[in-house]
Amino acid sequence: MKKVVAASLISFIISTPLFVQAQTVNLKPVWETDTTLRTPESVLVVPGSKVMYVACINGSPKLENKSSYIAKLGMDGKVIQPKFTENLNSTKGMGILGDRLYVTEMDQVAEISLATGKILNRYPIAGAKFLNDIAVDTKKGIVYVTDSGDSKVWSLTKGKTGLVRDGAPIKGPNGLLFEDGQLLIGNGDGSLLTMDPATKQVNTVAKVSGGIDGIVALGGKQYIVTEWGGKVWHVRSDGTTELKMDTSAEKINSADIGYDPTTNRLFVPTFFHNTVKAYSLN
Repeated sequence: MKKVVAASLISFIISTPLFVQAQTVNLKPVWETDTTLRTPESVLVVPGSKVMYVACINGSPKLENKSSYIAKLGMDGKVIQPKFTENLNSTKGMGILGDRLYVTEMDQVAEISLATGKILNRYPIAGAKFLNDIAVDTKKGIVYVTDSGDSKVWSLTKGKTGLVRDGAPIKGPNGLLFEDGQLLIGNGDGSLLTMDPATKQVNTVAKVSGGIDGIVALGGKQYIVTEWGGKVWHVRSDGTTELKMDTSAEKINSADIGYDPTTNRLFVPTFFHNTVKAYSLN
């Protein structure tokens, strides 16, 4: 029995990334795309594939903007398809459920075929002001959406929308992540919240200096979160935080990030800087 436990422990140590074991993270630049990605807001890595999608606002994040698009990139940052889907309205967060890609527009969620890039449906959300990020519960088939302008979290299930949660402590929510049956919410006041979708109970995980735009999980209840203004934070499992990058002085933003756990790479859309930057985590 002791040998089995010891062997299992050794296997766990070998297979667990070093930054998870030590709870330290360092960001090392790997590559940066060209500037053909206009106002990139969100990066979504497709699990088990070698592609990522980038939601490009292509202008101002306003209701009048109908020229947004989604680009398809390789893991090396090279553009595979400049406009996988176009004629979108101020695109932001994305999520995948089955063979469909979901992306927020200002007051609705667009459903897109992953095979063709064609828009299949649009689901308006009544009273929505500024729909932002998306997270998906793949087991239950639920797409969750934040409304930063109305401090609400919505759901989309089999074409039907419903209000999940509003009111304090949720305020100006942006980033979303679904992990282990819980929703992690990046609050406008810099709080990283966790919510049980069944009970609607909300608790605070950590706090950074400003509103949280992107959230990715590193494993072991550790996360990387971003502030749109240019700050990237490491959230440790005990709730303590460490600022890992700050490009606000250079006016280079850090919007809704993507992450590839197989290569330990973080992908940061720079918004008005019109690129996506890749970093290795070690």
